[in-house]
Amino acid sequence: MVLEIAQVTVKPGMEAEFEAGVAKAAPVFKRAKGCTAMELQRSIEKPSRYRLFVTWETLENHTVDFRGSENFAEWRGLVGQYFAAPPEVEHTETVVTSG
Repeated sequence: MVLEIAQVTVKPGMEAEFEAGVAKAAPVFKRAKGCTAMELQRSIEKPSRYRLFVTWETLENHTVDFRGSENFAEWRGLVGQYFAAPPEVEHTETVVTSG
């Protein structure tokens, strides 16, 4: 599994609209090849900053399958207008776990 972490800064005052757009986009992720989960978290200290966590079966499911699909265009159409700057995206994999 690969975890995509996207840090998104939203234009001030557009937080509610962005969150509504992400909620509408949930089905876009559910139907995307290799996507197993999606979660949006909002910073407490910086309310215009969010982190989008998306779990993919493989890196290519995000970078090739999703990014090259109509799902990606739909996602950006729902939320892109609220971005203050392009999202910063990275991918991680679990190397140690406890629990």
